[in-house]
Amino acid sequence: MVCEINKETEKQLFFHNYSRMPLAITHGEGTYLYSSDGSRYLDMISGIGVNALGYGDKRVVDAITEQAQKIIHASNLFMLEPQFELAGKLLEISGLSKVFFANSGTEAIEAAIKLSRKWAHLSGSTDKKEIVSLSNCFHGRTYGAMSLTAKAKYLEGYDPLLPGMANVSFNDVDNLKAIVSDGTAAVFVEFIQGEGGIHKISPEFIDTLKTLRKKHNFLLVADEIQAGCGRTGKFFSYMHFDIEPDLICLAKPLGGGLPLSAVIGNSKVKDVFAAGNHGTTFGGNPVACAAGLALVNAIYDDHLMEQASATGKLMGQAFEALAAKYPQIREIRQYGLMIGITVKREASYYVQEALKRKVLVNATSGDVVRLLPPLTTSREEAQQCIDCLDEIFSEET
Repeated sequence: MVCEINKETEKQLFFHNYSRMPLAITHGEGTYLYSSDGSRYLDMISGIGVNALGYGDKRVVDAITEQAQKIIHASNLFMLEPQFELAGKLLEISGLSKVFFANSGTEAIEAAIKLSRKWAHLSGSTDKKEIVSLSNCFHGRTYGAMSLTAKAKYLEGYDPLLPGMANVSFNDVDNLKAIVSDGTAAVFVEFIQGEGGIHKISPEFIDTLKTLRKKHNFLLVADEIQAGCGRTGKFFSYMHFDIEPDLICLAKPLGGGLPLSAVIGNSKVKDVFAAGNHGTTFGGNPVACAAGLALVNAIYDDHLMEQASATGKLMGQAFEALAAKYPQIREIRQYGLMIGITVKREASYYVQEALKRKVLVNATSGDVVRLLPPLTTSREEAQQCIDCLDEIFSEET
């Protein structure tokens, strides 16, 4: 059966999960995607934050090819060299103690939930079960991760959710003090919220977290799924703060475009899981780990964290200048190459207008134009995006 790739065929073939752009993508090169009609699009989404090196990076392609020629899958019944190499690299960067590989961000969150409750159980407290998250967060779409996520649009119709979950208002220190207790097993934090609209944790909230963790002895879990791997100018976004998490959940860019995630834990949790407590068939796939190692090395070899900081600063300043010109822009939130432009109407309007100009941007939280460009984005490519949005706002005004 040969199918035409269009919106009509999509409706026939798939569950209606996605609002796809009307583009049939054939390939990518650098910071650009190409459609079946030969058009070239500047990609400021990078696979929703996945393609940190853009498209076609030779080091990643060569690593995938070389490993695929050796073995594609063997399972976690065996010790696999790419897993060992990538795990060692992540522990070196984080300074933590142990790694568990999975396939996606939501699987990393599920593993961290299980590990947190197992750790609390081993601590001897039968009442230490509660998992806390922050308002406006997004941790994933499987049941545990979804139960942590505090957005009605993701939860409606799926109850009952996982019990023992609590929610704290974002950056609300008093609410944090009221919710966290000796019954808290873990607090999950996106230090920079991505899906929530590019919001940053306040220093006051961090200081309170540190005090309460010392008082109540809970685990701090850093969700670095979107903000990790250098996007904010540091390898992990929590590194912008004076705090060390007990667990880190990492995904999106980690596999160089292939499905790969990791949970990284410190000495406090390093012996919690025993054989059979948790597992995955495909997690830590050797091809994905080889690609991941190539990605991490490229980030350091090419000084891409520094580039993300510099390019992000350029774009942030340019968008602040646009905000001064155009009243429909409410606020600019920029941390490295995580950029949110809050607008006074549905952000999807700007997504469609940019698409007409062959620039790909994203909308989140209803009123936020979100940019997650590749870390390799040049100043010229950044300027192309700036000029595109300037034109859209100008015509709208």
